[in-house]
Amino acid sequence: MGFADADLAAIWLTLRLATVTTLLLLLIGTPIAWWLARTRSWLKAPLGAVVALPLVLPPTVLGFYLLVAMGPHGPVGQLTQALGLGLLPFTFWGLVVASVFYSMPFVVQPLQNAFEAIGDRPLEAAATLRASPLDTFFSVVLPLARPGFLTASILGFAHTVGEFGVVLMIGGNIPDETRVVSVQIYDHVEALEYAQAHWLSASMVLFSFLVLLALYQFNPTRPRK
Repeated sequence: MGFADADLAAIWLTLRLATVTTLLLLLIGTPIAWWLARTRSWLKAPLGAVVALPLVLPPTVLGFYLLVAMGPHGPVGQLTQALGLGLLPFTFWGLVVASVFYSMPFVVQPLQNAFEAIGDRPLEAAATLRASPLDTFFSVVLPLARPGFLTASILGFAHTVGEFGVVLMIGGNIPDETRVVSVQIYDHVEALEYAQAHWLSASMVLFSFLVLLALYQFNPTRPRK
């Protein structure tokens, strides 16, 4: 027994969701992580706490408030309707928005750690060569922080793949639209289709192992003999 058509559709949707979410998180999370790594403002602690909130907040709580905000009477929902975009809940892009919020700390925190590890000396050296801040960031900071970007990408992608509570609250269970792998496994278990659930669950276990293996394999700070 292999994957049914519905399983393959759920896998494809999950990979698409994780890819889009990871790319958006890198675009959004990089300036946030850079600011957190460099600032001395009193806002650093509150903003850092907001970014890390999904680590301790139950996914259903985050999903509920996102559902309210993006609903017909919420501020985001009213904005998207005014722009002619309709409502985001129970759509693929609603899942993307929820996933960006839920996976934010898994991208921002590795990037922040990578930026902080660079220190001031490379930046000061670039400044003495009259490099602009933008040129310094792209020519000096990004190459030095490359391991952090790799870690952030892997963790952000993997965490999005494993989502359940948030995607179920925001997306529901619509085939080919919002039914991701975790929801598909839940459906199989509810229907007592344990063989199909085993296939998908085993693939998730293998995927998780490969993610951790990649992190350990490509992490340049690991001890070497």
